[in-house]
Amino acid sequence: MPQTDSQPSCPRLGQLPVPEASCRRCGFFYCTGDTLKIQHIRVHPLIGGTVDGGWPGGHAPEDDLHALLEVVADDGRSGLGSVFTNSALVAAGLRTLRPLYENESALEPERLSEKLRQSCFWQGRGGTLEHVISGIDIALWDLLGKVCGQPVARLLGGYYRQRVKPYASILFDEPDLLAENLRAVVGRGFRAVKLGWRPFGRRDAKLDELLVRTARETAGPDVDLLVDAGGSEQFWPHGFKWALRTAQMLAAYDIGWFEEPLPPDDLEGYVRLTAASPVPIAGGEVLTRRQAFQPWIERRAVDILQPDCTKCGGLSEARRIAWMAHDHNIQFVSHGWNTAVGLAADLHLAAALPVARYVEYLTPAPYIEEIITQPFQLDADGCLPIPDRPGLGIELNRDAVRRFAGLT
Repeated sequence: MPQTDSQPSCPRLGQLPVPEASCRRCGFFYCTGDTLKIQHIRVHPLIGGTVDGGWPGGHAPEDDLHALLEVVADDGRSGLGSVFTNSALVAAGLRTLRPLYENESALEPERLSEKLRQSCFWQGRGGTLEHVISGIDIALWDLLGKVCGQPVARLLGGYYRQRVKPYASILFDEPDLLAENLRAVVGRGFRAVKLGWRPFGRRDAKLDELLVRTARETAGPDVDLLVDAGGSEQFWPHGFKWALRTAQMLAAYDIGWFEEPLPPDDLEGYVRLTAASPVPIAGGEVLTRRQAFQPWIERRAVDILQPDCTKCGGLSEARRIAWMAHDHNIQFVSHGWNTAVGLAADLHLAAALPVARYVEYLTPAPYIEEIITQPFQLDADGCLPIPDRPGLGIELNRDAVRRFAGLT
């Protein structure tokens, strides 16, 4: 394409036909003649559809546990991220980080998220700021994909698979209610279900086994069942011997894994339990930053590692953790008690990993099922297709987001 007086100079002009892409001068994504800058970052609170997470006292729909971020570039394009942290903390984190991201490139998620991480150690290594960086990172990957015209999975390395099995994530309940909830979930097409938290592990071993037996008899032999003890609940009372006895009981019911059976700081207990348990041990959802995961991987403290990309550092950090786990023959399954944006990120990450067995699907969950224009759909085999549109491949239902933000 020859240069004319009306066209600004550009290193790539004249080399190839100009496609529809990011550079307003020549159309080439990597052209130095144009760089999108971050103009601002919006926070979208999510209140009114919060799902009870099993924490003592429960969660009401109006509880503030999750927020969406929207990174807006100077040309008006934007990307979406999700943060497993309440909106007030997200807003505070953005105020702290603003001098570090203002006018930064909107097209370099890994570099920018690492800059933010390295630049705020004195404000806290992990915690709220890392959660906020997670949302920014996811949003930058979404924006990069939209600018490139490519799905995030391809930018993360490529598609190892086109679909993945979600497990429906629900709470344990009294036996009759548990059976009713399970029938409803399996009736919707899920072929894997995770049962977690109260009352399991909170009364006695007889009730625990009754709940697991009820679940297996209700779901039948062809549905994958997973159990989450919820050992990250405050003041968790159980130790290694309880966890080992419980794991032996779970093995009799063909349970796929035993999640968080111990407090999340008991690294040595997890090492012992993983070596002795007849069922795989899973954990890691409360950890942030790849460095926190490293000893768990090197010590083989779990069989299945479960970072949450909405708080562990985003897609950039979750991918590093996933490959570290893969190199040590430890399975990676994203923790995903979050939103449709978080689930989309998990799907793209699962697509770009050599081994990916599941994604977590919180259900029923308004922040998953109501905030995007085209809700996720299970196929006939109980799997979810990986989005193949640019970016995360989802579009916000703006009316629903405004409703959950209390703006309508």
